[in-house]
Amino acid sequence: MTSEKPVPSLAELRQEIDRIDEAMHRLLMERGTIIDRLIESKKASETGLSSAFRPGREASMMKALAERHEGLLPLDTVESIWRVIIGTFTYVQSNYAVHADVSGGDAPMRDSARFHFGFTVPYVTHPSAAAVIEAVAGSKGDLGIFRLDQGATSGAWWRTLAERDRPKIIARLPFIERPDHPAGTPVFVISKPLTDAAVRDVVLYAAQFERWHRGANEALTQLGGEVVASAADASGLSELIAVPGTMAASRLQKELTEAGASLVQLAEVGSHAERFHVK
Repeated sequence: MTSEKPVPSLAELRQEIDRIDEAMHRLLMERGTIIDRLIESKKASETGLSSAFRPGREASMMKALAERHEGLLPLDTVESIWRVIIGTFTYVQSNYAVHADVSGGDAPMRDSARFHFGFTVPYVTHPSAAAVIEAVAGSKGDLGIFRLDQGATSGAWWRTLAERDRPKIIARLPFIERPDHPAGTPVFVISKPLTDAAVRDVVLYAAQFERWHRGANEALTQLGGEVVASAADASGLSELIAVPGTMAASRLQKELTEAGASLVQLAEVGSHAERFHVK
C-alpha cells in the first residue's frame, strides 16, 4: 500500500507565506538593532564616516549569495533585495549621497545607483567624471560612480586621484557580472581613502608615459593586467592600468620599462574586488 501526502489547501499555503514574510521582517528588524549597536560602537571608537563602507565584505557577500542561490526566484531579484538592504543600512550608519556622472546618459547611471544602493540614498547628477571626483572630494563621506569607458573627450580623469588624500576607486560594479544584468553598465565607485576596508584583488594605477611601445601591451597582458583607459596630452600618454593585487608596483614599472615603454610616473589610484561571473 502507498500513502500519499495530502495536498495543502490555498489557505494553508498562504499561511505559510505569511509566516515566512513575518519571519523575514523580524530578521530585518533584528539586523537593525545590531546595526544600532554597531553605530554606538563606532561612536565610542571615534571612527570616520568612511568606515561604514566595506567594499571587500560586500563583494564577498554578493559572491556567496550567487553561489548558493537556486530555485524559482530570479538571481536579479535576490541580488537587488540584498543590495537595497546593504546600501540602506550603510546609509543608516552614516548618511551619504551617490554622485553620478551622466555625461553618457542618466538612465544607465540611475539604474546602477538605485539597484546597488536603493532609493533611500540621495542620487546627485554631474556632467563629468571629473565633477563627480570633486564632489566626493568636497563631501564628508559620499560615494561617486562613473562609467569605465569615458571616451577620449573626458581626458585623463584618473590622474586627479593620484595624490594621497584624494578620492580613490574602491569598487567596480556590478559585483556579480552576467548577461542581461538589469544594472549591467560597468562603473567604478569612488570614495575618500578607506583606512582598512579596501579590497585589493585588483589594483589600479595612473601611469604617465613619454612614449608607449606596443611590446608593453603584451608585457601587461602576460602580467595579468589590462589598460582600462588612456588619453594623450602634451606630456605624452596617460593610462589607467589594472593589475592583480599581488603584483608590486616596482615589478610593474620594471616590466613595462623593459618592454620599451618610457614610464615617467606610476601612482596607485584605487583597488577593487575581482570580477565574479555567473551564467
